[in-house]
Amino acid sequence: MNLIVAVDENWAIGNKGNLLVRIPADHRMFREETLGKVVVFGRKTIDTFPGGQPLEGRKNIVLSRNPSYTRKDAQVVHSLEELLETLKQYDSEDIYIIGGASIYEQLLPYCDVAHVTKIDHSYTADTYFPNLEKDEEWEITADSDEQYYFDLTYQFLKYERKNKKTL
Repeated sequence: MNLIVAVDENWAIGNKGNLLVRIPADHRMFREETLGKVVVFGRKTIDTFPGGQPLEGRKNIVLSRNPSYTRKDAQVVHSLEELLETLKQYDSEDIYIIGGASIYEQLLPYCDVAHVTKIDHSYTADTYFPNLEKDEEWEITADSDEQYYFDLTYQFLKYERKNKKTL
């Protein structure tokens, strides 16, 4: 499985339920990477999408502990076990974990590839992603040149788990 995340230099990903910054090229990369694929996320994350609607052109799976939660045009599962069982029907290379923090935390052990947009800036934040640079299981296998958006510098990094996992 893959995950896709944008982090600042401290591996922060959000503040008060919002992204730290919106970078058009990051959104473009996200769209190109996930279009036609399976995206997995939590209820709070779908609430941040335009109109609170699932992402077009993708199979949307929402993990919510609320047993009565439903969302039009998205499949809702209510436990990690149910999610993992549901994901068995898809090629793991076509699955992308897209947030938020608790979803990343629960599913990171099942992921082999992490697409990370690393922003060279420190934001005020209350939500963080595990620092893969400090995790010996992960290594950078691809990186882009430095990118610029106004006064921000960022880079697209691909981390891969040294020992692949299976569902």
